Amino acid sequence: MKTISRERRNPMHIDIYSLEQQGVGQFDGGNIVEQKPIGFSGEGSVVKRVGPLFYWAWMHAKNGGTIPKHPHQAFEIMTYLVQGKAKHRDSLGTESVVGTGGAQVMQAGSGLYHEEALIGPDMEGFQIWFEPHLNKALRRNPTYKQYEEDEFPVTSDAGYQVKMVIGEGFPVQVETDVKFWDVTVKPGAVYPHLLPAGRSLATLVIRGGGAWKSQEDHQANSYRFQPKDFVLLRTESEVAGVFQAEPDHEVRLIMIEVPSQTPYPLYRKER
Repeated sequence: MKTISRERRNPMHIDIYSLEQQGVGQFDGGNIVEQKPIGFSGEGSVVKRVGPLFYWAWMHAKNGGTIPKHPHQAFEIMTYLVQGKAKHRDSLGTESVVGTGGAQVMQAGSGLYHEEALIGPDMEGFQIWFEPHLNKALRRNPTYKQYEEDEFPVTSDAGYQVKMVIGEGFPVQVETDVKFWDVTVKPGAVYPHLLPAGRSLATLVIRGGGAWKSQEDHQANSYRFQPKDFVLLRTESEVAGVFQAEPDHEVRLIMIEVPSQTPYPLYRKER
C-alpha cells in the first residue's frame, strides 16, 4: 500500500490497496467468489467504508451460482454487470433479469427480502451499497429498478470512453450523494478527472494498469496501480489529475465519488 500526503496548502491523500489488502467472500459453496475492496468486519478488507460508500464486492461466477433469500433495510444497493446475467426476485413481487452492462438498484427503505442468481459462463459484476440518511430511509417504501446497458450515456474523447451510471443527469438516481463512472482508457492514453474539494474518489482497477498523476504535483510524481488494485483519493481542495494507461494495454476503471463527510450521522462500522 502507498500512502502519500500532500503539501499543506493543498492537502491531498492517496492510498493504493493491493489485492492482499482487500477482503474475500463466497456463496453457494464457492460457485460465487468475491474480492471486496470495502468489506464487513472479519472479511479482511483494510477499508471498511468511504464516506457513505459502505460496501463493495467484485463478484465472479464461472458457471453461475445462487444467493438465497435474505433481508435488507435502508441501504441503497446496486448490482452492476460487467458480463453475464443476474436474476433478481424480491418480496415486492419483482422478478427480473439484467444482462451485460446493465444494473439493478434496490432502495431498501423500510425493508424487503430478495434472492439472487448469477448466470455464467464467466459472470462478473459488482454489488455496491450506499448509505443514505438511515432514519429517513427507514420511513420510505422499498423500491426496485432495473437499467439496461443502452440506457446509459457514453462519451468518448481522444483516448478514452466514459459510461455515466450514477449522478445528476445520469440514468440511476439515488438518495445518497454519489457519482459513478465506468471508464476505459486506451493504451498510453490519459483520462482527466477533476475531484472537487471535500470529496473522495474510490477507483477499482478491473483491467490493465497505469498511474495517477495530479496536475498540481510540482514534483511530477506518478502513483502506479496494477490490475485489481483499489485506489482511494481524498482531498480538502479541488484536485485536477489524470489516470494514464500503460503503453501496451488499455485500463478499465470503475470510479465512485462520494463526499468524504456527510451532513447526517453514518451507521457505525468497525474501521
